[in-house]
Amino acid sequence: MKAIFLVGAAMIMLPCFGQQPVGHGRKVKVSADTALTKKTTQDGTKGSVEPYERVITDKAVTQKGMINVHKIDEKYYWEIPDSLLGRELLLVSRIAKSPGQVSGMGEYGDSGGGYYAGDEVDEREIEFEKGPNDKIFVRGISHTIHAGDTSGNGLLRSVAKSNVQPIIADFPIKAYNKIWPASVIDVTGIFVDEQSIFSFSQNEKIALRLTALARDRSYTEYIKTFPGNVEIRTVKTYLPTPPSSDPLTFEMNNSLVLLPKVPMLARLADSRVGFLSTGFVDFDANPQGVGKTYYLARWRLEPKDEDTSRYFRGELVEPKKKIVFYIDPTTPRKWIPYLAQGVNDWNCAFEKAGFKNAIEAKEAPLDDSTWSIEDASHSAIVYKPSSVANAEGPSIKDPRSGEILESHINWYHNVMSLIHNWYMIQAGAIDPRARKMVFDDELMGQLIRFVSSHEVGHALGLMHNFGASSTVPVDSLRSKRWVEAHGHTPSIMDYARFNYVAQPEDNVSEAGVFPRINDYDKWAIEFGYRLFRGIKTPKDEEAFLNKWIIDSLSHNHRLWYGPQSLFVAFDPRCQNEDLGDNAMKASNYGIENLKRILPHLPEWTRKPNDGYGDLKAMYKELVSQYSRYATHVTTNIGGYYLEVKTVEQKGDLYTPVPKKIQRQAMEWLNRQVFTKPAWLDNQIITSKVESFVSGSTVTETGTKLLSNLMSNLRMNLLVKTTNRYGSRDVYTLEEFLQHLKQSLWAELWTHKAIDPYRRALQNTYVDILSRIVKPGEPKGAAAIGQAIEMSQMQAPTSSAELLIVIHPNLVALKKEIQASIASFPDEASRAHLKLMADKISQAMDPKL
Repeated sequence: MKAIFLVGAAMIMLPCFGQQPVGHGRKVKVSADTALTKKTTQDGTKGSVEPYERVITDKAVTQKGMINVHKIDEKYYWEIPDSLLGRELLLVSRIAKSPGQVSGMGEYGDSGGGYYAGDEVDEREIEFEKGPNDKIFVRGISHTIHAGDTSGNGLLRSVAKSNVQPIIADFPIKAYNKIWPASVIDVTGIFVDEQSIFSFSQNEKIALRLTALARDRSYTEYIKTFPGNVEIRTVKTYLPTPPSSDPLTFEMNNSLVLLPKVPMLARLADSRVGFLSTGFVDFDANPQGVGKTYYLARWRLEPKDEDTSRYFRGELVEPKKKIVFYIDPTTPRKWIPYLAQGVNDWNCAFEKAGFKNAIEAKEAPLDDSTWSIEDASHSAIVYKPSSVANAEGPSIKDPRSGEILESHINWYHNVMSLIHNWYMIQAGAIDPRARKMVFDDELMGQLIRFVSSHEVGHALGLMHNFGASSTVPVDSLRSKRWVEAHGHTPSIMDYARFNYVAQPEDNVSEAGVFPRINDYDKWAIEFGYRLFRGIKTPKDEEAFLNKWIIDSLSHNHRLWYGPQSLFVAFDPRCQNEDLGDNAMKASNYGIENLKRILPHLPEWTRKPNDGYGDLKAMYKELVSQYSRYATHVTTNIGGYYLEVKTVEQKGDLYTPVPKKIQRQAMEWLNRQVFTKPAWLDNQIITSKVESFVSGSTVTETGTKLLSNLMSNLRMNLLVKTTNRYGSRDVYTLEEFLQHLKQSLWAELWTHKAIDPYRRALQNTYVDILSRIVKPGEPKGAAAIGQAIEMSQMQAPTSSAELLIVIHPNLVALKKEIQASIASFPDEASRAHLKLMADKISQAMDPKL
């Protein structure tokens, strides 16, 4: 029996699961009556084939490798060996040299960047095949659909006939080498062809705003061939948009890499462990339907043949081929040891999987003409001389098995400003080293090491674990002994930057402040990389791995994985930049430290003969940190806990955040947000960084936080939760609005003058609810549909159910406003309240 992988109009054939491990065994050719029947070329003519010696003359400069490359004057010829026909190859296109900052974004979301040396711009899988009329065809290959025919019902043939791999290029054969044996093709023009597969993808052209290729200013610089890959370097000049701008010239590097003949044995992904994955529609997964199968992404780590028995006895052994990252030689020398240490730190995790010395960082060769950092046959940390404050750890995977083949981690120079600002604002109260604008090299080096480790984690296949920090009790974060021993988060893959909970009197050292490779990371690496004896197919280990996960989580909650996902955006445990198991308590400690830091910012940012740009930037960073704390608290309102489980595990998958905790969150917001945070409005600082035109940063922050709290989606979640569980057991929308009104509109009963900050919040409150009740405005389900799509979630509550609660709330508020206006002694409060009453009336009846 056979199995087919295909997508749209693409297909590839592999042995099926029932006979051999996934991807193991040679590729099977298709008979003439299947979907892979060879087509004639468009012109229907045969190529002009000449004797080999007449094409590859004695003038040829020849390189031997996976594909023999001949250069004769300015022409390039490739010898495609018959042994390469039908073999799958990965084509990776990267920028080798860039004209500068064009567009781009990295992991941390700081846009305004550019495309730099080493940036990937296209990736695709191809194979060569011999066509009719002396042609070599290039087919595009995909692996997003799988079908077998183990039942003999003809499914294989049916799917194959409806999904044909596209022929994306063709070459006339110029000569045959019958000794090799191989076919000679002329590839001179293909590398500087605008529509070539060796060019930018169409999406990248749009992103870069490139138009026509200037062929007179484009050429092939060199082609180098190696045993497992071919490297092509070209110079390409594009006419710009608009035409008045200068042309854009890029140096491009195309890597053609031979995929393993025997793909690595795949491992099924599991949502309870955060791994990147590659998936496909699987017609075999469900005997009476269609399923989806995912393989996790991991490197091929195997013991040496002579160490196999020792490995399965539980001894640590070195892998047959270790993971090596080369450090870009253009990286500033003083940072290289820290970047390298961020790589080598992962060896402690691989030891849990049975491998020692599994990963290593090396300095890139400086005087080796055969070595290039763009070469897709090895991995690297690439230095980007960029103003973008970012870093990212992408990888190239074999789609047949999930095997990670290589990774080019991007380290942008200005990521140092990002981690500097984080550290000053989050740790400045407890670490004197953080109290200046230029950190000592050792401190900055250790910060770089942490970023390096995080990005290498991605390159090893790990996803973010936003839930890790929620497993740590807040009080433990203040215990010097505990936090220095266990770390402030169980995973370096969390966005838990530094321990902002620790107070100065706690005397916590760097070991309790910095993230580290920790319990979850080691467990996840063991899950992904530990090998088991006797496994032939991914299904063989499925039950064992499921039990392993269940047992591990039941004994150690620190191994819990909380994904970075839109679907869990309302699970307060899965937030970025947060710490601890109680957002209200952790945020209180965080704000106490911000109050300590704020008065010192003018001193810490002062530079002789300089202005106040740094003070403005750090004040903005501090306000953003305060806003993060408030957002961590807000997410509890209308929130729910999501626990991914298999049927062997007890308990519900979805449970609402307890009413008690939601009430605590509302009380916290009343104290820290609804009441003006006067400490944040430091006049010594704002008089130097805020203009009267821009308005108050504190007021703008407060109104944004209130808008987030009163989002349509959050209020609909409160209604949905009530409908499912009943009002007695959950925090209802009615209670939410009642508490909100009591907090925001307290002056209606105290008759105290309403300050500008409170007037802004009250105005925001009326505007948000008025948009919901106002006829013709998007509301309820419609507004949710515009804002968010959440897969697997039931349809949102209808707008009518929101109106049932919100309409009478506004009617009552209007009456209470009108009844209290006369009791306010100041004109500003009276005018404001009259405006609020008029806005509510206008929302209820636009004709007024």
